[in-house]
Amino acid sequence: MSNPVGTGILQLREEFPPVSTAEWEAVIQKDLKGASYEKKLVWHPEQGVSVQPYYRREALQAIGEVVDLAPGDFPYTRGNGQCPEEAQDWIPPAGAVRADYLHEAGATTVQELAFALAEGVEILAAILDDERSLDANETVFVYAIGSNYFFEIAKLRAARLLWSTAVAAFGDEGRKAGPVRIHARTARLNKSLFDPYTNLLRVTTEAASAMVAGCDSLTVESFGFAPHLSANVQRVLREEAYLTRVSDPAGGSYYVEALTDLLAKKAWQLFQEVEAAGGWSIALQSGLVEKALTQSREAQAAAVSSRRRTLVGVNNYPDVLEKASSVQLAARTVPPTPLPNDLFPQTRLAEPFEAIRRRTAAHARKTRRYPKILLLKRGNPKMKLARATFCLNFFGCAGFDLVEAEQYANTDADLIVLCSSDAEYPPFAREVCRATSVPVLVAGNPKEQFAELQLAGVQDFVHFASNAVETLTHWQNRLGMDPFLEGVTP
Repeated sequence: MSNPVGTGILQLREEFPPVSTAEWEAVIQKDLKGASYEKKLVWHPEQGVSVQPYYRREALQAIGEVVDLAPGDFPYTRGNGQCPEEAQDWIPPAGAVRADYLHEAGATTVQELAFALAEGVEILAAILDDERSLDANETVFVYAIGSNYFFEIAKLRAARLLWSTAVAAFGDEGRKAGPVRIHARTARLNKSLFDPYTNLLRVTTEAASAMVAGCDSLTVESFGFAPHLSANVQRVLREEAYLTRVSDPAGGSYYVEALTDLLAKKAWQLFQEVEAAGGWSIALQSGLVEKALTQSREAQAAAVSSRRRTLVGVNNYPDVLEKASSVQLAARTVPPTPLPNDLFPQTRLAEPFEAIRRRTAAHARKTRRYPKILLLKRGNPKMKLARATFCLNFFGCAGFDLVEAEQYANTDADLIVLCSSDAEYPPFAREVCRATSVPVLVAGNPKEQFAELQLAGVQDFVHFASNAVETLTHWQNRLGMDPFLEGVTP
């Protein structure tokens, strides 16, 4: 007689036999149908770092015994197992290593870790050279936490591993520095003056990363939203999500363990380059650090401008109904400038798009209307919908008014964007361009029809390869908008 439903013994080993990595890879190659494994599946989030599409148990074999250590054990990769302190008004002690400044200057994760380690080692060496006593509580590193969830978890774990490795090189005296104390704060680099509640979502995932990674104290900064929500984020994560009930909750994750090891090794290589160049101070004076940060910052800015990196509500998926002016934006809660000096230029990736939207708001205040974009759809249902949706996001980032229509008629639109399939564009463009004096654009990149469409009167093309900042600024200029001036109220 069979067991009653719900009381049978699960035979998982028999029902789900082991599958080797070679078997997985064979299926992947079959599905790729000749496409490049590296291009399709390997992620390159920043220079020199490659993340595989999946990780299995064998990925931990190269890491060694560190994986098996408990929280609180040297080299403290897993933290100390204690609940992070809620520190909304935290003031860093003198001599704290401000890796958060590096983050806000556009550093990669590897640069943050390596440069912070180099500065920390120089401070430690100076103390030992002067035969001063070491106070473990003075060994404080401040890290800004961005929205790359698993990278930020691995970053703090790698920071502890790197510091422990470095101080061990100083022998018994170095070990007196103790495990590094990490204060984490939510980043400003990825925040925007627009869509404040998207910022609230960002700080929530950032705080979760910091807690899972085992930071010692945490500040959640309000950026455009009410300050009391910042404290509530930590309390919800602690009291309702129970993120602090388990020591090192990411421990044992093949991905997080492998990512921690990868970041630590890459950062150690860069740290050794800094040491070979003469140490942290010399690297600063020689321009080595400035050059590295400039390259990284420009690469990130280019990725946002071209929309290869998405900032929700900023360069994609904007709230097209929000028409905030500079007066309203200034009233929002924004943290003060973080740097007390000019060591590193602080930036926010959203600033170019904010300037575009504020320029549009100033123009609307002056002319008493927002520029209107008509998305004119026709033909292939799939293509016209996809391209109209793309343009809704693209031009919505500039704060324009957007209207969709299926048929052309006399309109008060300032720009008309044709949304159809490549094959249907030539007759569509000829019809519309003959009927209007308004600039006509095409959504897409129909290279084979470029000459024909331009001859018909099409003045521009918008597509995934378009640089949004350059294109939107160009059309603001064409529409006669006054230049945006920071500090001038529209």
